[in-house]
Amino acid sequence: MPTEVVMPQMGESITEGTITKWLKKPGDTVARDEPLFEISTDKVDAEIPSPAAGTLGEIKIAEGTTVQINTVVCTIEESGSAAAAGPAAAAPAKAETAAAPAADTATPAAVDAASTIEAAAPAPTSEGGTDIVMPQMGESITEGTITKWLKKVGDTVARDEPIFEISTDKVDAEIPSPAAGILTEIKVPEGSTVQINTVVAVIGGGAAKAAAPAPAAPTSKAVPPAAPGSATPTASAEAGDRPKSSPLVRKIAKDNNVDLAQVSGSGSAGRITKDDILGHLEGGAKPAAAPATAAATIPAGMVSPTGTPTPAATPAKPVAASPQPGELVPMTKMRSIIASRMVESKRTSPHVHTVFKVDMTRIVKLREKEKAKYEQRNGVKLTYMPFVTRAAIHALRKHPIVNGAIEGDAIRYNKNINIGIAVALDWGLIVPVIKQTEERNFLGIARAIVDVAERARGKKLAPDEISGGTFTLTNAGIFGEQFGTPIINQPQAAILGIGGLNKEAEVLTDKDGNDVIAIRSIQRFTLGFDHRIVDGADAGKFMSDFKAYLENWSEDIG
Repeated sequence: MPTEVVMPQMGESITEGTITKWLKKPGDTVARDEPLFEISTDKVDAEIPSPAAGTLGEIKIAEGTTVQINTVVCTIEESGSAAAAGPAAAAPAKAETAAAPAADTATPAAVDAASTIEAAAPAPTSEGGTDIVMPQMGESITEGTITKWLKKVGDTVARDEPIFEISTDKVDAEIPSPAAGILTEIKVPEGSTVQINTVVAVIGGGAAKAAAPAPAAPTSKAVPPAAPGSATPTASAEAGDRPKSSPLVRKIAKDNNVDLAQVSGSGSAGRITKDDILGHLEGGAKPAAAPATAAATIPAGMVSPTGTPTPAATPAKPVAASPQPGELVPMTKMRSIIASRMVESKRTSPHVHTVFKVDMTRIVKLREKEKAKYEQRNGVKLTYMPFVTRAAIHALRKHPIVNGAIEGDAIRYNKNINIGIAVALDWGLIVPVIKQTEERNFLGIARAIVDVAERARGKKLAPDEISGGTFTLTNAGIFGEQFGTPIINQPQAAILGIGGLNKEAEVLTDKDGNDVIAIRSIQRFTLGFDHRIVDGADAGKFMSDFKAYLENWSEDIG
């Protein structure tokens, strides 16, 4: 029975992909995990491996065609089975896609993707040595950036000793050595971004190569020199300077006569995403309107003998402003990703914020009374975070919509309450996730918070520990702020900002109805929520239950 090969999902927010190149043709023998075709999505270009060994049967989707994830694109026949139908060039494209070019025609999208992937191809296995490769730090991760080498050529390396640091779309991590020996060669220098499974260094295998590491391979073809006397750049030079984008984005731009150089990219390293090009189009940028505008600037009566308006005078070039004094430093990979994620979230979710004032006096007194004995008894400090987390879990149980997420035109009601805890690092921000918090008691939550925070600062988190969150807590109150308006961590529906804890004068009413002024410990909490699925009433009820749980604390802290 044939194995169906589908368009994979290359990330939580990816819903479609474009087949840029078939690496095999019907009838070819295919090994398991052998690259089968190349795809380009709104965020990544990648080679897709075969899920099974056999013979490539029918190609159902032609090169250049964009299809939804999980669409069957081809079949793999068992060895010995008859070859299936011919290439997809003969098959009609789906009605909702543009006419696909013939399978043996190199489209611009295919050429661009091929050149990028070719430049990042893994190096051959080193003779007698152990290759160190760029690891895959999660299912949707296809590349990583080497941010720092922790060893130099000639250094002795122990097995499992950290050898270099990487930064990916989702995590920063130290990568341990797979073997003990001497670092004999560094193939990829710091700052280079390469595909997963690319050989980046070699342990053992001969004399150390002390030469400086080779520069990162370019992702575009070499630009030939201009012909003598030319005043115009070559086509190759223009192609090399164009903004980063996917074939899907370039197709949309071509169909709408948009110059991508005029579109701001919000993706990693300035990559233009599908949302960027659509937002540009919705903004009303119409290149076709330019000629009319130019004609309107010509004074009345200024026409040529043929009746054609004469060209307007070229305006003087504005004087370039002198740069501000100071240092211009490129964004780190993590900072670039954070910037992209924040812009994406604000563009995706209509943010609404509500602020509640909570009387924490009862909890402050309990903590002061128990913190010394608690740490001695349990080996962990008693902070306010587990109190807040337990109150959030209580409120999320009562109001599951706040723990939900939008998936297309539907709402996902998550079964588990996976709490993300924002951790400030010297080099950025990361949100490790504590899974299934509804099954943990107070002490379990307290230990988990300390554990993930320490490992986040030590770059020891696993990829699955920073994904899968359903609700996030961010505590900026430790820096003294009263309250903030945090940005939602996509694709979640809400985030809770924790403000500073301060003593304030409050008006209290006693049992006889008399008002008195008392000094209380007050803290403000801000719920930022996605108004597409969480109404103001839902947010108010959630925060009321959250507030009541803290002000009337009765839970055993262990």
